[in-house]
Amino acid sequence: MTHLRQAMLDELHRRNYAASTIVYYVKNVEQFARYFKRSPDRLTHTHLRTYQAHLLRQRKLAPRTVKLHVCAIRFFFNKILQRRYLLDDTPYPKVPRRLPQILSPEEVSCLIAAAHSLTHRTMLMLLYSTGIRNAELRHLRVQDINSRRMLIHIRHGKGRRDRYVPLSAALLDTLRAYYRWMRPTTYLFPGTVANWRADKPLTPKVV
Repeated sequence: MTHLRQAMLDELHRRNYAASTIVYYVKNVEQFARYFKRSPDRLTHTHLRTYQAHLLRQRKLAPRTVKLHVCAIRFFFNKILQRRYLLDDTPYPKVPRRLPQILSPEEVSCLIAAAHSLTHRTMLMLLYSTGIRNAELRHLRVQDINSRRMLIHIRHGKGRRDRYVPLSAALLDTLRAYYRWMRPTTYLFPGTVANWRADKPLTPKVV
């Protein structure tokens, strides 16, 4: 591990960035350095502009994805190398604003009904009913379901913030049926190790 990589990891952890963001930022800076075949501390905002054009034209990445790449490299320049480049020197690509496609209640019902198992149906209902994120769903614990207050406790969500989301009666009925069937102990949706249930969260790809 190079001293630059370690310095970036330390700074990201010190600023309490999410684990997924840390992995993404470090990976993007490594790809940036690999593209120019030199150490990232020998690169400048001019290289970043060239790299940005490469991501958009050759790799044909979406503007939102390229913006995340730029964020990671700007963090490295600004926080690790202490180079205070202006935003005009490393501009973000314009991200088109589009209205989201919203499913009708009938379409949502068809989607949930098509689930192959009670686990999948429960996860779909949780995601739809509460609007929680993939990582928040995977890290839900049995004790986070408060049927008395009809609330679900989300721990360490986006920005490392805790919050509560409403628990609907229909979702509670499904959660109770799921609990009687699965009998989870710690995590509401336990993961597996070597195809055996383990006391760990599911992986992102499972959800």
